[in-house]
Amino acid sequence: MDKTEKSWLLYDVANSAFVLIVITTIMPIFYKDVVAVGIDPATATANWGFANSLASLVVAVSAPILGTFADYRFYKKRFLAAFLFLGVAFTLLLALAEPGDHILALVLYAVARIGFAGANVFYDAFLTDVADRDRMDWVSSCGYAAGYIGAVIPFLGVLAVVIALDDGGGVSLSAARISFFIVGIWWLAFSIPLLKNVRQKYDMPATLHPIREGFGRFVRTFRSIRRYKEVFTFLLAYFFYIDGVNTIITMSAAYGRDIGLGTTELILVILMIQVVAFPFALIYGKLAGRFSTKPVLMWGIAVYTVAALISFFLPDLPTHRAKLYVFWGLAFLIATSLGGIQALSRSFLGKLIPPERSAEFFGFYNVFGKFAAIAGPFIMGMTGRLAGHSRYGVLSVIGLLLVGGALLRRVKPDPVHRDDED
Repeated sequence: MDKTEKSWLLYDVANSAFVLIVITTIMPIFYKDVVAVGIDPATATANWGFANSLASLVVAVSAPILGTFADYRFYKKRFLAAFLFLGVAFTLLLALAEPGDHILALVLYAVARIGFAGANVFYDAFLTDVADRDRMDWVSSCGYAAGYIGAVIPFLGVLAVVIALDDGGGVSLSAARISFFIVGIWWLAFSIPLLKNVRQKYDMPATLHPIREGFGRFVRTFRSIRRYKEVFTFLLAYFFYIDGVNTIITMSAAYGRDIGLGTTELILVILMIQVVAFPFALIYGKLAGRFSTKPVLMWGIAVYTVAALISFFLPDLPTHRAKLYVFWGLAFLIATSLGGIQALSRSFLGKLIPPERSAEFFGFYNVFGKFAAIAGPFIMGMTGRLAGHSRYGVLSVIGLLLVGGALLRRVKPDPVHRDDED
């Protein structure tokens, strides 16, 4: 692996700390227990959900438009850097939130998440610049693997701070502030190699009117995206199967609580998933090199379908210990395919699209992923609520995975070389 590829994948190490610490663990607890003190718990949870949905929606709507601009010469890294610095700055600014500042905390968090997600659009798009087509699966898989294991290091440091400064109420104000500082500095430090060593290899010719022509390109691509048959079919398949994958990831902790698992048990499960996902992301990359990307992706979807089916029967187990053991087994099974599905989806699209328009198409990729992240948990929640138990929401997840797999089977994994915007 050369210097450019290593510099690129280190950004996965950089931003994974934000996912694990800010999005998944410390910030939700800090918001609920410290910042939103005195607010009705149901209202606080709803507001937290709204902030996450709003951030996802902003990026989903703007990503394809920004992508058309970023494909012009020298623009891709500028957009990545802008969103990166936005995310880092507002992560550090989260330390300003005091008990009772729930609106301020939500605004700061939402902007930080927009910075994180926006930078990812252009980071993913750089895959076509740093790796040849026959190396995309491996490089993408290495990125996810490095991110999973790399995030554990700052997470353990944050846990040590939280335990040392525990005032009996979970995550203290001081511990949260130090945690946000650790995440911001970690994110920025491991982004430096990408900013320094990665260059935009493929681009659209420079223009005197990039904004006007960028909007024009976006409109033409949006109108003609169905003419990119394989790309369109893959994006549709991706919407469904990643919807199922993201729903399992997003709702697993809540589902664990529903069957009686404790907070400590769930935190340990999250750590195990991070560690296990590391080697298996690399294994998926190797398997894709041997068997090609599509069948390995299909295998990953099958693994998630089996995991979802088992989880449907989990509440029927007679004892807490049995449920705990099976939940750990399910978490391990999910971890084996988590990084693989995400990494190979990224590289599979990279092989299908014109490399000089990677930011534009990865913008659409982000749209499908973000709306899937919104739709899946909603469908599972509504299904479970109407049926009277969250287990029945799992059936909707199985349906999403099956539809996504069926659509993926129809995709011919050949790169698109033509440009249909003319």
